[in-house]
Amino acid sequence: MDFVPADFDVPTELITPRFRLEPLGPEHNVSDHAAWTGSIDHVRATAGFQGSWPPADGMSLERNLADLQRHADDFAGRRGFTFTVLEPGTGEVIGCVYIYPSRQDERITDVRSWVRGDRAALDKPLYDTVHNWLTTDWPFETIDYAPRSTT
Repeated sequence: MDFVPADFDVPTELITPRFRLEPLGPEHNVSDHAAWTGSIDHVRATAGFQGSWPPADGMSLERNLADLQRHADDFAGRRGFTFTVLEPGTGEVIGCVYIYPSRQDERITDVRSWVRGDRAALDKPLYDTVHNWLTTDWPFETIDYAPRSTT
């Protein structure tokens, strides 16, 4: 079963006044690594992660690069879609959005996202924007994306 139909044009950006999304790739390595390593406890406490990622003691920049390349390869192969969340003015990585088929049931789309601890106020707006985007512009029928509270 294909994750998305062959004739579906996968979006490659989402632009809002508060953040923009583009496919995550090796070119984001340094900023991505800094973003999550500086917010490990915050990311691990984010809905959808429940302490499972990132590694509590981090990982090397080289291992992060390999991870980003895997995500870029998945995107190119249409097996999963990972977007980096960027600060509109600076292009600095402030979070990430993962869109993959569920490991338990490939008919379900598993979505997770995080933002840096110093950008925690963007967690709910990012969730709302991405959830709306996925339900209106993507071909997914069932989306599992842990809701965010307004507090």
